[in-house]
Amino acid sequence: MTATAISSLNEVTEVTEKAKRRAFTVEYKRRIVKEADACKGPGEIGALLRREGLYSSHLTTWRQARDRGELAPGAAATKRGPKATSVDPRDKKIAEQAREIAKLTTRAERAEAIAEIQKKLAALFGRPFPNEES
Repeated sequence: MTATAISSLNEVTEVTEKAKRRAFTVEYKRRIVKEADACKGPGEIGALLRREGLYSSHLTTWRQARDRGELAPGAAATKRGPKATSVDPRDKKIAEQAREIAKLTTRAERAEAIAEIQKKLAALFGRPFPNEES
């Protein structure tokens, strides 16, 4: 074995952290877009992107955001994902009443089925079942 192979056996290998998605601030995005717009010569934008470690898609997306006004000074950063909507108390009450109606409807259907079975049993045993009118 060589000396480097032996010394590498004693080294402690460390597991790196899981990579995290990069997050760029609005100020940083604004600065990069401004620098890119100032580039006039060929290859200057590519040099800027390499220096900052960015992709051209970042620049494209940030320019679109600037055109929409999302990178304007004082613009609040929007959060990703579905927007949380507040529940209307009336909708809550309607949903609760719909559940109660469904529950009571099921009970009524069961009671009608039981009454029908009782009528059929009374007819089988020869005993008259009292009518609902009497």
